[in-house]
Amino acid sequence: MGWFKKKADPINERARALNEQIAALESQIKRLSTHVEKSEELEESTSKTRSAAGPADQSSASIAKPGAPQPTPGEPVFEEVNQNRLKSQGEPETTSEHYNELGVRKYDLAALLRRIKNHFRGPSTANPKLVSYLAAGSIQGLRPMRYEKRVARNRFLFFFILLFLGLLGIIVMFVKNH
Repeated sequence: MGWFKKKADPINERARALNEQIAALESQIKRLSTHVEKSEELEESTSKTRSAAGPADQSSASIAKPGAPQPTPGEPVFEEVNQNRLKSQGEPETTSEHYNELGVRKYDLAALLRRIKNHFRGPSTANPKLVSYLAAGSIQGLRPMRYEKRVARNRFLFFFILLFLGLLGIIVMFVKNH
């Protein structure tokens, strides 16, 4: 029987395969970058001296802003990232309306109920698409979530009835003897 055998997890196997692909790609990137660096060094050693009359690169000088510092070829270029989108939504700001004339914070029943409801609801998902795939059973090899819930519910009901009948039998035997 297969009671003590661990079932194969298709998600873990897929993650392992993807990690192997990532490692292969990283090694290929390293190999290609060293090849490019060697070719650039070879090109620099064989290139002729440049005239000092004009700027080194006309195209990059015309694109860059005049006040911004010019990056060197080896220096990374950073982009602006919208930090508001990355930060999680925290506690709402407090204003003078939240405090009474004595400086004590006012009691807000609606906010308390909202916090309690959010506490029991749990955090929102970071990847709603994955949740919808899991619920629908769209990932190959996994059963739909509704099927898993039904199995868990039936298992609970079976063991609950078994426990109830066992306790009922013990009570009947106890009452019969007295």
